[in-house]
Amino acid sequence: MPAEGGVPRQLTFYPAFGPGAPRHGYDHQVMGWTPDGKSILFRSTREADGVISRGALYTVSLEGGLPEKLPMIESGAGDFAPDGKHLVYSPLFRDFRHWKRYEGGWAQDLYIFDRATRTQKRIAYSRRTERDPMWIGDTVCFASDRDGTLNLYAANPATDQVKQLTFQKTWDVRWPSTDHQDRIVYELNGELHLLNVKTGQDQALSITVPTDAAAARPSRIAVGRNLESFALSPKGERALFVARGDVLTAPIEKGAVRNLTNSSSAHDKHARWSPDGRTIAFISDRSGEDQVHVMNQDGSGEVRQLTQGFAVMLTGLQWSPDGKHLAFSDKNGKLYALTLADRKVVEVADDAFGSLNDYAWAPDGQWIAYTLGNANGNRSLHLWNALEGKSTRVTDDLFTAQNPAWDPEGKYLYLLSRRDYAPQISNLEFDFAGARNTGIFALPLQKSTPHPFPPESDEVTETPEPSKADVKAENKPEAKAEPPRNGLPVVRIDLEGLAQRAVRVPVAADNLMGLNAVKGHLLYARTGSFYYGRDGERQPSLMIFDLKKRKETEFSATTRGWALSGDGSKVLVGTQGGLQLLEVRPGAKDPKTVSTQGLYADRVPAQEWTQIYDEVWRRYRDFFYVKNMHGYDWKALREQYRPWLKHVTHRSDLTYVLTELIAELNVGHAYVEGGDQFLPERPRVGLPGARFELDARAGRYRIARIYPGHNEEPKYRSPLTEPGIDVKEGDYLLAIDGQELKATDNPYERLRHKTFTVRFTVNGKPTMEGARTVTFRPLTSEEDLRYLDFVLASKAKVDALSGGRVGYLHVPDMGAPGLYEFIKWYYPQIRKEALLIDVRANGGGNISPMILGRLGKKLLGTRFGHASEFPTTYPSVVFHGHLAALISETSASDGDIFPYHFRFAGLGPLIGKRTWGGVVGISGTGPLLDGGSVSVPQSGTNSPSGDWIIEGEGVSPDIEVTNEPADLLKGRDAQLERGVQELLKKIQADPKALPKRPKDPVKTK
Repeated sequence: MPAEGGVPRQLTFYPAFGPGAPRHGYDHQVMGWTPDGKSILFRSTREADGVISRGALYTVSLEGGLPEKLPMIESGAGDFAPDGKHLVYSPLFRDFRHWKRYEGGWAQDLYIFDRATRTQKRIAYSRRTERDPMWIGDTVCFASDRDGTLNLYAANPATDQVKQLTFQKTWDVRWPSTDHQDRIVYELNGELHLLNVKTGQDQALSITVPTDAAAARPSRIAVGRNLESFALSPKGERALFVARGDVLTAPIEKGAVRNLTNSSSAHDKHARWSPDGRTIAFISDRSGEDQVHVMNQDGSGEVRQLTQGFAVMLTGLQWSPDGKHLAFSDKNGKLYALTLADRKVVEVADDAFGSLNDYAWAPDGQWIAYTLGNANGNRSLHLWNALEGKSTRVTDDLFTAQNPAWDPEGKYLYLLSRRDYAPQISNLEFDFAGARNTGIFALPLQKSTPHPFPPESDEVTETPEPSKADVKAENKPEAKAEPPRNGLPVVRIDLEGLAQRAVRVPVAADNLMGLNAVKGHLLYARTGSFYYGRDGERQPSLMIFDLKKRKETEFSATTRGWALSGDGSKVLVGTQGGLQLLEVRPGAKDPKTVSTQGLYADRVPAQEWTQIYDEVWRRYRDFFYVKNMHGYDWKALREQYRPWLKHVTHRSDLTYVLTELIAELNVGHAYVEGGDQFLPERPRVGLPGARFELDARAGRYRIARIYPGHNEEPKYRSPLTEPGIDVKEGDYLLAIDGQELKATDNPYERLRHKTFTVRFTVNGKPTMEGARTVTFRPLTSEEDLRYLDFVLASKAKVDALSGGRVGYLHVPDMGAPGLYEFIKWYYPQIRKEALLIDVRANGGGNISPMILGRLGKKLLGTRFGHASEFPTTYPSVVFHGHLAALISETSASDGDIFPYHFRFAGLGPLIGKRTWGGVVGISGTGPLLDGGSVSVPQSGTNSPSGDWIIEGEGVSPDIEVTNEPADLLKGRDAQLERGVQELLKKIQADPKALPKRPKDPVKTK
């Protein structure tokens, strides 16, 4: 668009990836201009294979047409030299990563690339980051944090002498851009600065941009689609919700919705209705820290804060049935009991092995059943007596116990326990997987309590003649049972031998979870086995078990959670179709749909953003994997960045502020994402799984490349290779859906919004005479096909270089896709003499132990049968050959851990480049107020001796090999070639072959 303003004109039409997490940056990111000003320089992933190339630099003419790729296979940011014959660029791209003072393998270096010779040389090297290259005259300027803070530097490409231009100590110099004359504009502390590189003059710019700040305006928004939790009133007349940090109640059928807290400045959560229906307890950070609060259920009166002094995340509020106490826990694994009368808080338990969120009050409010972790990973049942203030361990660590649920009459305590061992057997190798092993058990609380499921027998009922003693006894007043307290049963427990009185409830063991006990019935979820990469054989369903009839019934076909009313008569079930209220009885019909459409909150964005800022800060304080915060003053950093909040006008601004804050901790996996982004819907582009090129002489586009597919696998479907599609590489593409395509057109513009079927008119010559029309089903992304193309080409290279002796497989990540690829390619190559494991650009996950377990198996023996000269192995599936692994700068997270332990286990050499170095693991900490998320590094990676490893450094290869651009442009992969060479050496030095059949034994003597 014109600099003075006007209507933008779109130049590229190939679909960008995403929208992704902020750390991934943006596709089609503009980097600058060609020196003649006729084309735009930008970075795109449109041809990335995801391994060797994760993005490249392109130019696109202001006149339009297809972009032209620059020669570098892999590129981050770059800039042209004034003569246009050279570029300064970084092969790596991590400009949006949230990690200051990073020194791992992914740290960006700068290179001068010669477009004529296609060679490059590194300049201005440091162990940390060099980024944002800018060419001004005969000088390359860039940003680097080599001294701890990002500052601007200038380098002479000829002499490699480096001069520092700015000298900031507190704030990073961010996002510099140049006029290619003598000025650089950059961001510093939320403001723009202008530096004259010739005079050294640096001035802050005062810029006023008129804006309507639409995203920062207060507004009323519907929150029914973003529920954080739901519950019921004691008798099920109203539903209780937490949404957008507010506590709301809604009628089941008639009445008004009430937003009881309606505040943008606090995150209210874990709301629970009191047993008498009068009050609602909840946890809120309105005081600046999580504390327990209570309010009248109709919203009248003042909110009352019940706890003081907590400085940690609180969770899991539960009322005692008598309404006199509240139980809750904290992030550190402590369980507390709060007495409402005097607001006294007692610590009940402290789980030394993690969080404690598995507990339940007895029906008289005098006991809490809870489970604690053990060193072996199992959990054990414990009971706390409120009167004595003492806990007793009930079960040992042989079996895990979880989800304690009290019989409402106080006779039994039910629980889930994994005690059934009939594991699944893999059909890939003779190995097992534990599943469907959880049963329900009942503990009779007193020794005299009868068996809950005695033998059943149909007998004739006889009426005997009454004896004199019977008559006398009949006339005697009946002995009274101990009266209940406040209508609640008295719970008596004989602790001695309690665990040994466990009785199995007659329910088939399965994948069970979420146990509740109501009068006469048990409720729980039954779900299918967990699979990586696909849905289980069944969705979680809510079941009800009739204790008297001993019969299980499916209560709700699907469930995404449920909440019981206090009296146990009703249950609110989250289903795929929404919330439904049912009576708690088998065969309950006519569920009532509970609408959430009337749930609204008054949103004041500035207040929300301040609350989110403080909550993210607290999450890091509470969950960070080491208490010293890597030596940083975390409180001081919070106040250092707080002034930035007044400049925030959009959630993406807040995300930027937060990522700058947490990046100060110098750690990987520190992420913030989500929230109100207000992103427009993206136009879909129908893609053919092919590449186009322009035949300028003919004035027509040609199909230059058709990606091969594995069409039997849906993710690798290649449209133009499917049966009946008559299209070949080299064919001219003359029309799309009957509309003629000329050189001045962009084929991807013509493919917008075509996601059902597309008609190509093609011909072997650039004319319509003799042309044919084919109809195909397009793709919306070619990413998987480009990846498959890389894998197939790499495997073919390895086959050619080794004469078929060495196998090859690539593992793209350590999640479901990576496990899929490993299984697909590993087992068919099990009898190769060697195997090259490629984990370059591995995106991480958690399956590295599974893969290492397979690769680390040793051949212990063989077996020969009558009909074959080829032995089977013991174990049944074992790779008996040599191994090597390829690694790169973008092998990350579990992709770091895999090569470390690959080498530690002595499996083979590592070849390539030093890895990312981010191995402090993350897990959920709960949603933020606006539904966004924050990832806090919570668990470090250590050696067997306990030393911290890998983090911030990465895993160095045994053999360092760089893939030079000139080699890559010739189709060479030097890292892969070296891997094959090393394996062939090992094969020659130590052949690994299964034995031949021995002579038949003679046993006649």
